[in-house]
Amino acid sequence: MTRVLVVEDDAVSRDLLSEILLAEGFTVESVDDGAGAVAAAEPGRFDLVVSDVRMNQASGFDVLRAFTERAPTTPVILITAFGDVTGAMKAIQAGAYDYVSKPFNVEELRQTVARALERKRLVAQQKATVSDEDAVPTKLADIVGKSPKMLEVYKLVARVATTTATVLVTGDSGTGKELVARAIHNHSPRATKEFVPVNCTALSESLLESELFGHARGAFTGAISAKRGLFEQANGGTLFLDEIGDMGPKMQAQLLRAIQDGEVRPVGGNEAIRVDVRLVAATNRDLDEEVKKGRFREDLFFRINVVTIRLPSLAERKGDIPLLVSHFLTKVSRRDGRPTAALSEAALALLTSYDWPGNVRELENAVARAVAVAKDAVVLPSDLPPEISRQAPVTHTTETAASGGLIEDRPSLAELERRYIALVLGECGGNKKKAAEKLGIDRRTLYRALERAGAPPGHDDDDDA
Repeated sequence: MTRVLVVEDDAVSRDLLSEILLAEGFTVESVDDGAGAVAAAEPGRFDLVVSDVRMNQASGFDVLRAFTERAPTTPVILITAFGDVTGAMKAIQAGAYDYVSKPFNVEELRQTVARALERKRLVAQQKATVSDEDAVPTKLADIVGKSPKMLEVYKLVARVATTTATVLVTGDSGTGKELVARAIHNHSPRATKEFVPVNCTALSESLLESELFGHARGAFTGAISAKRGLFEQANGGTLFLDEIGDMGPKMQAQLLRAIQDGEVRPVGGNEAIRVDVRLVAATNRDLDEEVKKGRFREDLFFRINVVTIRLPSLAERKGDIPLLVSHFLTKVSRRDGRPTAALSEAALALLTSYDWPGNVRELENAVARAVAVAKDAVVLPSDLPPEISRQAPVTHTTETAASGGLIEDRPSLAELERRYIALVLGECGGNKKKAAEKLGIDRRTLYRALERAGAPPGHDDDDDA
């Protein structure tokens, strides 16, 4: 019988997990805190551990650490309500088999459990220890989000970072393709060497050839000295070819040759130079379609498309916008050396409802612009770029009957309360527990105030992330 240990301090969740696993025919043992699971970490006692992360006496990471040290062949699946990049990457880095966010999908959980057990069986069959592929240190510094699509991106980056596989990052402009490429490099064995980016769109074909492969002295007019190419510069490291879909046919052929041979020949040079480069490419084009239309070489496409990571557009993950906005507000405050600005609920509503054709890059620029023009470190709808703020009527002025002119509107007491709470929340980085302490009220009073202002009130777990 397959023996599964369930570690969960919430009785309802613990019973639900146990029922799901019992229905699969497993023998289930459950404990209500991580300390009990840590004490039970013994070789061969359990085939699988399913553990919550946030618990009082010992966390899910303590459980994971105990089983990793004492029973390394037992896979551990962590479950938590906080599906953010930090948690996802920390789980994989620490050696978890997988990471599932609450509220979890029952079928997804079953499939994850089945995959974990099948992997354990194959490892045992091959008389090998647990693979290191789940322990890749891959925190993605500036990539923020907890949507299911982004969590899949985090997991895939974590798994490919330590390999030598060529990676193709796809997605619309502004989705963060270079950030993913840098994360792959920074958490690979090549991290101590150079990460060399080049924009294939920004250079003509002849200039791109010289940039990538270098040139010999006198190779062309103006070549008064020899120049080392970017392939050489990236030797031992990573070369990032951004917008590779815009590369012309001549350069496509030369790039294919360089990848196949592992060497480059400078323009005008006679000697080939051996290079050891990990290639990461990115494009906003559909390369499969470009191949069909004869605009991109099929053999080159197969060479660069070993592993594909697709980044979702911001429109596909609008639930991440509040997290991204908070991240950018903090980033701007650190850059400018001033307190973090607060965002009004009306401004956040406009940001969330906007279509974002420029994706995350456009959102970051909009936040930076709003902070720059905002008064009293509180971002209002009128502070947002015109294309965003014009989605709603202007509310910060009223018309006087006496003069027919415009005067500043006197805010109501409720509006003053809302603005002040927004300001304090911003100063506390969105942490409701800290904000409530600073305001001198309990968290439930703060939640009710937020609810009156039309914001999601949250719950006690919001500040645990």
